[in-house]
Amino acid sequence: MSVYPLKMLDKKENMQSVATVPVFKLYGEQQGWPTPELLHCESIHQRSSQYEWHIRVHQHAELVQLLYLHHGQAEIEIEGKTTVMQEACLQVVPALCVHGFRFSPGTEGYVLSLALPLLSHMESQFPRPLSLLNTAQCFPVGRSHEYIRTLFAALQQEYHEDNDAREMMMFSLLSALLVWLTRQEQPLRPRSGSSERKRSVMRLFARQIESQYREHLPLKEYARRTGVSVTHLNQLCREFHNCSALMVLHERLILEAKRCLQYTQMTISQIADYLGFSDVAYFSRFFKRHTLLSPKAYRGIMNNSDDISETNN
Repeated sequence: MSVYPLKMLDKKENMQSVATVPVFKLYGEQQGWPTPELLHCESIHQRSSQYEWHIRVHQHAELVQLLYLHHGQAEIEIEGKTTVMQEACLQVVPALCVHGFRFSPGTEGYVLSLALPLLSHMESQFPRPLSLLNTAQCFPVGRSHEYIRTLFAALQQEYHEDNDAREMMMFSLLSALLVWLTRQEQPLRPRSGSSERKRSVMRLFARQIESQYREHLPLKEYARRTGVSVTHLNQLCREFHNCSALMVLHERLILEAKRCLQYTQMTISQIADYLGFSDVAYFSRFFKRHTLLSPKAYRGIMNNSDDISETNN
């Protein structure tokens, strides 16, 4: 297995996220990462204790995070839904996923941040795609908790020290961690020999949607860029998402609309314009057709929910 140089690439960020939903390299930091590597490892205590153990909702444009809860309690908010975790677990936070954490004081664990170029290289070393990193999901650690803790602790130690063959060791530890993750997923998603091509098409379609969803391109253009027919694209979407390709695209628009309504102060007219709708009335009908609520009603419900949560805390 070749060793990938863990140096930060010099390139401009292409972020299309709403400015008022914070987009960080690392939470609370406006500048780049504190070191030039394509990974960052720190304890939960190291950053969370600075913010009274509450990491407010934010997102990362070009990195995936793995949060390991070893001991304590964590309220994990993912896209507006909160789950309370009290047992050892490993939470996957994909790129551009709106998320936040509230930890009980003294919670033990680690946060590992991985830049997408590094993950792309590592994926090429694996026998199958690391598709589990594209979905927010939590894996109970169970009897592997000491093994996982040892991996994270060793990663953090190597990250902060300047030992010989440091990059090789970090690469090896990360590989072991990702192998463990893929083995947790494997029994749930058996793959046939023909599934690899299908998944490759779906990943390409997802990337196209992520970069173009606000432009309202016709479905045939997405199919052309993905290298399949519209009919085949619809078949794959029904197989993997249980809905049509157009519905997958619409769900991405709805997700971004919900983010804007819940996490920003933009007016409904501004949100409609941001999402590429030329008519705010059409945007409102589109949103209500998919959620059964008007944008104004949805925002009101989410604001009331946040107020109740703050009162309880």
